[in-house]
Amino acid sequence: MIEGISHMTFIVQDLDRMEAILCQILGAEKVYDSGDTSFSLSRERFFLVAGQWIAIMEGEPLPARSYNHIAFKIPETAYDDCLLRIRDLGLELREGRSRVEGEGRSIYFYDHDNHMFELHTGTLDQRLKRYAQG
Repeated sequence: MIEGISHMTFIVQDLDRMEAILCQILGAEKVYDSGDTSFSLSRERFFLVAGQWIAIMEGEPLPARSYNHIAFKIPETAYDDCLLRIRDLGLELREGRSRVEGEGRSIYFYDHDNHMFELHTGTLDQRLKRYAQG
């Protein structure tokens, strides 16, 4: 019945600021901007990130930060460049959890609206194989 994830929506105070994060860090392509017209709850923009539809809508930020997050897969060779782009935008990095060798590396960061994102170099298959080793 479920075919996959349709889209993800993030409520943000500043559409331009979030667009910079999506485009400069995640390599997003903007495919829609409502401008002053609203077909939904508020002004919105749509992006594609690796073929995944991501929507951002104007609104109030999350009241607090948590470990809830969305993780995007990156190649190991892009790790340092991604870290630099996050720092260039002045975003807050979160200390990663301790890891065992072989499950990949992660960069955790918050946007300006308390959403946490992860850029991860590993795969589920790699993690399961590593965890099976004990």
